[in-house]
Amino acid sequence: MVETGRNDRRTLILTGASRGIGHATVKRFSSAGWRVITCSRHPFPEDCPWEAGPEDHVVVDLADRDALESGIEEIRRRLVGGPLHALVNNAGISPKGAGGSRLNAINTDMGDWSTVFQVNFFAPIMLARGLMSELQAGRGCIVNVTSIAGSRVHPFAGTAYATSKAALAALTREMAADFGPLGVRVNAIAPGEIDTPILSPGAAELAKHIPLRRLGEPEEVASTIYFLCSNAASYVTGTEVHINGGQHV
Repeated sequence: MVETGRNDRRTLILTGASRGIGHATVKRFSSAGWRVITCSRHPFPEDCPWEAGPEDHVVVDLADRDALESGIEEIRRRLVGGPLHALVNNAGISPKGAGGSRLNAINTDMGDWSTVFQVNFFAPIMLARGLMSELQAGRGCIVNVTSIAGSRVHPFAGTAYATSKAALAALTREMAADFGPLGVRVNAIAPGEIDTPILSPGAAELAKHIPLRRLGEPEEVASTIYFLCSNAASYVTGTEVHINGGQHV
């Protein structure tokens, strides 16, 4: 089999790639031959087995608006004028209280509200707008990662996190309408309880009340993201896909 050059490969920009769903997404797209450019406030970890990582990693703090704008310009430089085929906004934060307690509408500091919305809500639209020309050139797609917490009160997810994800779901619909004429599709996925290292203590107990009676696997979420970014979903836009084993029913 003849390998294609980098300029012939499809390209994905992914935020929040270091663990859990993000890391599974890197592996899924990389195994299909995609170039994956990751974004994080941390440098690329030396022990990661993904060999293309160091040269395709952009250090950027999504919570810092000025830094994000500079990061977008760096991403554009990495693309070297080439098209962008997918943008997956996976990064998200949910601050906790003392002992890992849930922060509600009453006790969440207003500074935390601002930071959460910058990372979870404003960063996705800033990235999409900043990379709009590249996405249009690639007739690409955008996948926003929301959450089951965006549609119901969750026992572990904080109020700021939940409302930011609800806002992101609404933004997905608006973006689908606005980016559609450019040939860019915009969808969202809403994971439920996924078995990752950052799963809240006690979350496994929720599996007893999920119709499929188990937690989800990161690879199952990554596969759905891949489908939405593939030609198999070429007529799918403005949709939020629930990946929760029926927990939302």
